[in-house]
Amino acid sequence: MAEAAWELLERAVRREAPLEELRALRLAVPAVPPATLRTRLGREHLGALFALLGVDDREQVSECVSILERLLQALDPIYLIQNLREELQKGLFHPDDSVKILTISQVGRIVEDSDAVTEILNSPELLRQIINCIGGEKIAVAKEAIKSLSRIAQTPDGLEALFVSSLLSDLKNVMATNDIVRYRVYELIVEISSVSADSLNYCANSGLISELIGELTGDDVLVRATCIEMVTSLAHTPQGRQYLAQQGVIDKISNIILGAESDPFSGFYLPGFIKFFGNLAVVDSPQQICEQYPVFMEKVFEMAESHDPTMIGVAVDTLGILGSNVEGKQVLQKTRSRFQKLLSRIGHQAKNAPTELRLRCLDAIASLLYLSPEQQTEDLLRMTELWFTSLSSQPLELFRSISTQPFPDLHCGALRVFTAIANQPWAQKLMLDSPGFVEYIVDRSVEPDKASKDAKYELVKALVNSKTIAEVFGNQYYLRLRTYLHEGPYYVKAVSTTAVEGAE
Repeated sequence: MAEAAWELLERAVRREAPLEELRALRLAVPAVPPATLRTRLGREHLGALFALLGVDDREQVSECVSILERLLQALDPIYLIQNLREELQKGLFHPDDSVKILTISQVGRIVEDSDAVTEILNSPELLRQIINCIGGEKIAVAKEAIKSLSRIAQTPDGLEALFVSSLLSDLKNVMATNDIVRYRVYELIVEISSVSADSLNYCANSGLISELIGELTGDDVLVRATCIEMVTSLAHTPQGRQYLAQQGVIDKISNIILGAESDPFSGFYLPGFIKFFGNLAVVDSPQQICEQYPVFMEKVFEMAESHDPTMIGVAVDTLGILGSNVEGKQVLQKTRSRFQKLLSRIGHQAKNAPTELRLRCLDAIASLLYLSPEQQTEDLLRMTELWFTSLSSQPLELFRSISTQPFPDLHCGALRVFTAIANQPWAQKLMLDSPGFVEYIVDRSVEPDKASKDAKYELVKALVNSKTIAEVFGNQYYLRLRTYLHEGPYYVKAVSTTAVEGAE
């Protein structure tokens, strides 16, 4: 450690360091190698800095937090919990949120260490206070607490400590603080449940998942809207889906959608319920979900055909998710003319709706039309071509006109549609037959910003990597695309200038 910095630290130990010296110490510490800190730092130095936090001076507390962040990061987690247990515990009670965040983040490091985590599990008071921090006013404190408890629950001993001891009562007590804190605890429970079937069993046996589901299927429409997001997260894992099916939750959600017709407040929760089924279809089986719960598909179509931009947006997102895999595409294709009419409506929205909805339409269209090379059977290629032509009377020109507009988001959205179809022979023929289209693709001057240059590059890459491109485009255009790909997304052609005598 630089001797000047070391002298400053020694003065802090003797409680002689004024604020200016703490500032100087904060600036000096980052230059000290972690190995030096580990060999020269003692418990007395750290204890003294923690003691300096116990004053009613925000500036001094802020300086000490910055110094401790650096010093503690250099130390092994096992050293921290064995030597600074008391200081960490006091830090969790500190009125300043920055001290709480510092302390909880260090606990987070400790629980990631297989040797040190055991020490934490033998400190119920420390765990109890971390649970209480979920109820903190500042969201950053609560998030750190949730993260640390989630890590603790990664081990069987951690699950036992949280769910088979008095700490479960602490968890339930903190839930009673208010609605916001209750949802934070649900968020923690869902996160833990997602780790494994064992984790889910502990959470289920605690009764907290049942409480969450009870609120989801209760009468409060605003509570429903919040809870469905957490239940959707739970459904992302196989054990979560199995649990929800066994408890009849999926059937209940389907019945609520069915009854939404007569509920004037259904607009609050319906989008979340539809997203739930959309996600379920993708992680499970689109065909199975759509056949088992026909109300889901019917409601998606109804929402897409409505005049409510919010509902249209959710329906379009859901169709994009559903059609992101081949099985989902085939489910949509079975609805025949109804889906084709809907595509025409989505194409119209992509051109005329408010910007946010236009972007969602473009992303959904790209998702619906994409086929990987191994999926390109004659039937599926015929289907994507039919879908593309259903979007507009001149779909290629529609997206080209969007891609030339001076709005980077829309510009990139249209390029993503072209990229989605770029490896399909029918689309390559359309591009070649459209006057000036290939020139537009290789023209770098039309891309004003980094995102647009990246999006154009992805389009070129998709074309070059296609097995049919050389045959369809011919050698001249194929070589121009390969040159573009080789030069990279940000290539700028050098312009040579000739100096003329007498010119200014």
